[in-house]
Amino acid sequence: MLKEEKTLQTFVKDICLISPRCRIDMPDCTMMNKNGMVSKIQTRIRMDPFKSNYDVVGKPLGRGKFAVVKKCIEKVTGKEHAAKFLRTRRKGENCRMDIINEIAVLESAKANPFVISLHEVYETTNEIILVLECAAGGEIFNQCVGDNDDAFTEKDVIRLARQILTGVAWLHHNNVVHLDLKPQNVLLTSSRPLGDIRIVDFGLSRRMDNVKEVREILGTPEYVAPEILNYEPLSTATDMWSIGVLTYIMLTGESPFLGDKKQETYLNVSQVNVDYSQEVFEGVSSLAIDFIKSLLIKNPRQRATAEDCLKHAWLNGHTHPYNGHGHTRLLPSMHEPETSQSESDPEPERPTPSPELVIVASYSLCPGQGEIKAGRGGAFPFEEPLIQQELVF
Repeated sequence: MLKEEKTLQTFVKDICLISPRCRIDMPDCTMMNKNGMVSKIQTRIRMDPFKSNYDVVGKPLGRGKFAVVKKCIEKVTGKEHAAKFLRTRRKGENCRMDIINEIAVLESAKANPFVISLHEVYETTNEIILVLECAAGGEIFNQCVGDNDDAFTEKDVIRLARQILTGVAWLHHNNVVHLDLKPQNVLLTSSRPLGDIRIVDFGLSRRMDNVKEVREILGTPEYVAPEILNYEPLSTATDMWSIGVLTYIMLTGESPFLGDKKQETYLNVSQVNVDYSQEVFEGVSSLAIDFIKSLLIKNPRQRATAEDCLKHAWLNGHTHPYNGHGHTRLLPSMHEPETSQSESDPEPERPTPSPELVIVASYSLCPGQGEIKAGRGGAFPFEEPLIQQELVF
């Protein structure tokens, strides 16, 4: 058994047993506001000039309305990092506490191997700068829209899905929900050979315990769960819906719910209009479809949990006949040995993305260059998250 496989299985075992080792040191309720946002952090915020300690190199790696990500090199060590520059004032409002909440989740998840690591934090008069781990492989979005040679195989998706679920299970056991899981927010440590995943962008994340109910309009339209549209309480199940959508896209290259307009998208989500036809899933195993069906369920209480998913037959080497006939990009042998992460050749520089491809405050190293097909025809650019609006009850 490969070293990576042993490590992952050990980590999963700890989570499934709810071992004390998988508990992260989250702040208590006195440090959270009514929306489940953590208001205090342990990381020291440095006020000295960022550029005294880092050299910014190359073009921006990602850009949104209120954030930009740049590659930087630490002068003392020569190590590469990704610096995320976040504006503290947005549309005339002070959003410093939103950034503090993101920092709190990152620093408390430092033992989680599948969450991007936080190195240090700087603050200026109008920005907070997060110095993060540099995930050189970029977003999994790039493989979702890639040609056959570059696209994920089903074996790839199984490996990455297990890592995503392991990282999310860790968060959920500590009552943290991400609320914006999508291809732009899952990075790779390397693209060739395929590395490991890193979950990023906790700008919308919330802590659920000690909070009576959190009801907010949060997320990106084609990934939001029905309970968000129905103004029902958020929960860990909200993330599981998004993982179902993410897996669907990784396997098919199509978005299951996206319509021509947002209202159509919301209607598709509310009615759970999903195309599981042989045409869409040609060459994909029936177990993979069963896995997605266990997540794209309207009632959040009936959705599989992250633990349930990690025990699913699809992720544990069980074979099953493929749908359809013919040979597709998803057909390499599932029994081939997995390769672990290793050093990859430098990736060619990629063009600066249009703003529509990068969400607010996201850490996007290599923005997408293509489009994912909508499940009902056409193609789409990824949209920014919905405007945050607290619902008062």
